[in-house]
Amino acid sequence: MVLSWQRLQTASCEQIIEWAQTQDWCRDMAACVQDSEWHAEGDVWTHTKRVLHELGKLDEWSNLTPHEQTVLKFTALFHDVAKPVTTEVDAATGRVRSPKHAVKGEYITRNILRKLECDMATREEIVRMVRFHGRPVFLMERAEPAQEVIRLSWLLSNRLLFLFAVADTRGRDTDSLGRPEETLQYWKLLAQEHQCYTEPFPFASDEARFRYFRCSEPDIHYVPHPGFKCTVTMMSGLPGSGKDTWIAKHRRDMVMVSLDDLRAELDVDASENQGRVAQAARERCREHLRAGESFVFNATNLLRQTRSRWVDLFDSYKAKVEIVYLEPTWSELLRQNRNRSQPIPESAIYRLAEKCEPPTWHECHELILQTGAGRGSTR
Repeated sequence: MVLSWQRLQTASCEQIIEWAQTQDWCRDMAACVQDSEWHAEGDVWTHTKRVLHELGKLDEWSNLTPHEQTVLKFTALFHDVAKPVTTEVDAATGRVRSPKHAVKGEYITRNILRKLECDMATREEIVRMVRFHGRPVFLMERAEPAQEVIRLSWLLSNRLLFLFAVADTRGRDTDSLGRPEETLQYWKLLAQEHQCYTEPFPFASDEARFRYFRCSEPDIHYVPHPGFKCTVTMMSGLPGSGKDTWIAKHRRDMVMVSLDDLRAELDVDASENQGRVAQAARERCREHLRAGESFVFNATNLLRQTRSRWVDLFDSYKAKVEIVYLEPTWSELLRQNRNRSQPIPESAIYRLAEKCEPPTWHECHELILQTGAGRGSTR
C-alpha cells in the first residue's frame, strides 16, 4: 500500500496500521520481543497498535485539533520503532532491554517522515515526541522535576506528551510501573504550575532562556543583562540547501567566515582531514569577535554537538547567537546541489541527511527555520 503524507494525515488509526504493516520497519517491530515484566502484551508491534487504539479513548481526543491528532498518532506509531535495532537479551538473566531506543528512534523517525515528504515543522514535532516519549513516567526520579517540564516545553507540547504517555501506559499489560498514571498527572500539574503545559515556559527574555538552557543548575528567576558585543549568524543546512543565496539576500552587508572559502584558500579538499580548516575558521571568528564585529558563520553545522562547540566560542565573547536552518524540498535540494560550482556526490548528501539534527531554541537566542514553503520561525 502506498500512501502520501497528505493522505496519511487524515487516515484513521486502522488505515495507518494497514499501511504500516506493508513497511519493513513495521515487520521488524512485529518480530521484536519485549520484556514480559514491562510488556506482557507481547511484541513491539502489538504494543504499538494498542497505543494507537488507546489514543481515541482519551477524554481529550475529540477536543484536539486535526494537527494535534496527527502528531499523537505518528508519535504512537514510531515511539518504539528503534527497538528492533537496540534490543538485547541478557545472557545471564534472560531479561530483554532496549537501551537508547528513544534516541535512535529520533533519527529513524526523521528519515521515514522525510521520505514521506512530511513538512519540517510537523516532522520535528513528532521526532521530538518520539525522542522524549518516556520522560513523564520517570519524572519522580529527576533531581529537579520542574527543570524537566520547562526544558521540554521549548521542544514540544507538554500537553501532547502527557496525553501520549497516558495512552502508552494504557497500551500495555503490566503492573511494573507501580502507579504510573498518578506520576503522569504530576507531570501535567507541574507543567501547568509553571505555565508551560500548552505553551513554552515564558522566560523574561531570549537571553534568560539562552542562559537557562546552558546552565547546569539554572534559575528560572534569573534575568541576565544581555550586553551583547556583536551578533553571529550561524548557518545550518545540507549542501545545496541555499545558504549562500539566503546570506546574499538577508545578510549581504555582514562579513562572512565560510568553511568552503577557507578550504579553497588552504587548498584542502572536502574529503581530506578538516583540522586545518576548522582551526583557521576559529581564528577568523576570534578576530571578528575580539573586534566586536557581527558576522556570518557559513558551514553545514548539521549536528548539535558541532554547533555547540561554535556557540561556546561565540558566547565566550558575549555575542548574540542567531541560527538559520534551511531545508528545501528534497528534489529542490538535489537540483540546487547539481547547480553548485562544486557539487557534493548525492550519496554523500543522503548520508548527511540521515545524521542531520535541525537546531532548536535550546541552542541560540534567535532561530530562523526556512523550508521549501518559505520562512518561518518556530519552536
